[in-house]
Amino acid sequence: MMSSRFPPIAEVLPHAGRMVLLARILDHAEGFTTCGVEIMADSPFLDPDGAIPPWVGLEYMTQCIAAHAGLRARARGEPIKPGFFIGSRRVDFRTDGFRVGQTLSVTANHVWGDKELASFACVLRDRLTHAVLVEGTLKVFLPPTVSALIRGGR
Repeated sequence: MMSSRFPPIAEVLPHAGRMVLLARILDHAEGFTTCGVEIMADSPFLDPDGAIPPWVGLEYMTQCIAAHAGLRARARGEPIKPGFFIGSRRVDFRTDGFRVGQTLSVTANHVWGDKELASFACVLRDRLTHAVLVEGTLKVFLPPTVSALIRGGR
């Protein structure tokens, strides 16, 4: 079910085109965001057997984190900025992949950090069974600007 409470996902992500892997924002508050994923026959990363490898779950998680940051930036009237996945702490994969027709929910819960470094506890679930498919704590780097990152300064 689409909610009119939230903007289209592409409006809050720094991604574009086929690299927007999330379908929509399902829920959002100050400390978390939940997004939906729909695995379709034309989904990026689909292998010849009709499955998406489980490691792509990390990208679903990082895009949910980006959606969280984008929604917060939008609420402050700031532009959407790219961030960078810099590491994880104990990611647990409980699936061998994602199948066409499957719908997922991914939740990113803010753990610590705010300005440039942040940590999020993330959970990726099957929306039909509610089974946890992937979970872990991801760390992200949010530079003030990409040009500052490239120049090596702030």
